[in-house]
Amino acid sequence: MAESKEKCLNCSQNKNCRDSSASWIFFIIGIIATIAVRVVTVLMHLNPVYGKLAWYIGVGGFVIFFIYKFNVLQSRNRFIVQNNLLNKVASKTQLKDEDYRALEAMLCSLTSRKEKINYFFIFILSAVALAIALYIDFFR
Repeated sequence: MAESKEKCLNCSQNKNCRDSSASWIFFIIGIIATIAVRVVTVLMHLNPVYGKLAWYIGVGGFVIFFIYKFNVLQSRNRFIVQNNLLNKVASKTQLKDEDYRALEAMLCSLTSRKEKINYFFIFILSAVALAIALYIDFFR
């Protein structure tokens, strides 16, 4: 019985937690930037122009991605401060409907699968890039 309730809660969460198209666009920019930065070393050995192009794409993509992430964080922080949410939660004050909606949106964004996928790509591609760079520098 507990399992079915948990599954039902997960279903409800998935219906309520919809990612915006903007978040998907910036997620894709972040993945492209991650790939581009990780292939710089390999491309520099093949053709320095391609290596530099990958570096510019990667760093430029990260600038755009992190500006977006910073703005999202600032928006959350501003809402928390403006609505005194920390004090309301700490003092167990009854929240308004808009407080609950905002908290739901924030919790949805914190449980996004895109974040996990992004970290996975960064980790795996960094490990592969490191292995390839070591091979090129020491075993070739």
